[in-house]
Amino acid sequence: MVIEIRPAVEFEDVRAVLGPKSPTSNVCWCLSYRIPSKLNNELQGPARGEYVAELCKAEPAPGVLAYDGETPVGWAAIAPRSETSFARNRKIPHVDDLPVWSLWCVRVRPGHRKQGISHSLITGAAEFAREQGAPIVEAYPLDNGDVKVDLTMAYAGLRKNFERAGFTKVADTDSVLARHPRVLMRLDLR
Repeated sequence: MVIEIRPAVEFEDVRAVLGPKSPTSNVCWCLSYRIPSKLNNELQGPARGEYVAELCKAEPAPGVLAYDGETPVGWAAIAPRSETSFARNRKIPHVDDLPVWSLWCVRVRPGHRKQGISHSLITGAAEFAREQGAPIVEAYPLDNGDVKVDLTMAYAGLRKNFERAGFTKVADTDSVLARHPRVLMRLDLR
């Protein structure tokens, strides 16, 4: 299997990875950190997918997709931190004023997990950010050690996967997800 990482510009492929089975569902669509909470709460059902469809037409793309052939099998959300709620988040510190990009969601479709796709997504998202001029990519994964994490809450990624991709821990955070602390990790792209 050869995994290819591409910018998320094909909405139907994003829908295949992130979209709900029922179009009226209020699933995240990876919007909760991307848009202001008021707008996130206002967008209901199909309006959430419609919003993401518009993001897929924008420059830069809202993230990257992993493909096995032509089948989309994974997603990673990445954007300039200044365009996300991480710019204002009080639980995750800012270590400096560099225009970093945030990588906050890594998702692999069921049936494709445990094949290294998360690693491909992390490295591909960092490369995408580099191509957009990002000096540094930040991530806020779970520091779970060897404790198993519920897959629903593993979207933030796991520290060991980011370490494997060359990220280093630069700070603790006050953020906790699924009873695991989150750490601030960075990959310098300069």
